[in-house]
Amino acid sequence: MKSVILVVDDSPDILHYLRTVLEDENYKIITASNGKEAIIKMSELNMIPNLIISDIMMPNMDGYEFFQYISKNDYLNQIPFIFLTARTSINDIRFGKMLGVDDYITKPFEKNDLLAIIKGKILRHNKINEYNRHLINALDKEKILNPELSNKNNITILIVFWDNEFGPKLDKYYPSEIDGTLPIRQVAIQLYMAANSIYGEDNFLKAEGLLLDIKNINKRGYIFFDCFPDDLCRGGYRNYMLGILASEINYFQSLKIREILVKLSNKIKKIEDYDILNYWKLVSEII
Repeated sequence: MKSVILVVDDSPDILHYLRTVLEDENYKIITASNGKEAIIKMSELNMIPNLIISDIMMPNMDGYEFFQYISKNDYLNQIPFIFLTARTSINDIRFGKMLGVDDYITKPFEKNDLLAIIKGKILRHNKINEYNRHLINALDKEKILNPELSNKNNITILIVFWDNEFGPKLDKYYPSEIDGTLPIRQVAIQLYMAANSIYGEDNFLKAEGLLLDIKNINKRGYIFFDCFPDDLCRGGYRNYMLGILASEINYFQSLKIREILVKLSNKIKKIEDYDILNYWKLVSEII
């Protein structure tokens, strides 16, 4: 099945060029001249693209406003989003990165560079979708369906380490009183195993964060994988996963959650003491 790319630009020449280039690469292309038109087309066509490429300076709804709309929509906010624009100042690029866009490409651009970025973003997006399918199937087999969390904010933080002998092991989680309503150990292990089956252990050597829609338990999740050198482990690295489960996590919240989990991960790497409750409180202030 062809990957669908939505291209949004108020320049007919740019739309024509990108359509020609991308269709030659066997992508299905949808075009729009501004953010509002793009939203209408997605609704009329009843489709979710695999990737969005958008200009910034456009009438009616510019690229920044369009990206914010996409990011706040639970059905759309995991679509890879690339700004393709003539705005080249450091402040413009910094602002785009601050918003959380997946990439920022300036005009004029090299065709091969653009195609390489598109291929990489779609591959990652497809892996996340595959991860979700693996996770849903695993949780179905565990018969973990629609439990209600007992903590008032419906927020859980968990830490899972890989053990060479036993596999993934839940090391810490908070709050502890949810154990009777949500089988947190099974959920945590399946979160880790699904990622391991899709990405492989070697890819955990690069810090990776994923925003997930975990339909089985009516939760959204943000999980962050990392590692640190450990001669006692296979491959010389100790892999681990940090996770947040909550009733709702939007895209912008996930960016802030990532910052918190990176700080926690740095504590773990340095083998420093930490209080998991403090990190739960920081996340609770965001969600």
